[in-house]
Amino acid sequence: MADRALRGSGLGSKSFEDETGIEFAARQEVGFDCPNGHHFDLVFAEEAELPTQWECPRCGQIAGRTDGVVAEEKETKPPRTHWDMLRERRSIPELEELLAERLDEIRNPDK
Repeated sequence: MADRALRGSGLGSKSFEDETGIEFAARQEVGFDCPNGHHFDLVFAEEAELPTQWECPRCGQIAGRTDGVVAEEKETKPPRTHWDMLRERRSIPELEELLAERLDEIRNPDK
């Protein structure tokens, strides 16, 4: 069985290209600290938009950047309630009229 085994390097395991003449992209290293005290560094391209948070590879907590850069707070709208949506469609007098009609139907089911 060993006589028929393929010899040589595995497919995709090694690159035989020479690195001479190759110009690598400019890089920058960014440090992150997680709430559990772990520190790790990640390498990004020079022109990449840098994240302000990253998941810690050790514990999974969200880590913030070491240099103190934080994400900008996005302006959020307050959630719309059913009452808000109803008020967009109906006025108070219309709602009072509908309420009176429904109460009349409930009080006098014989009609």
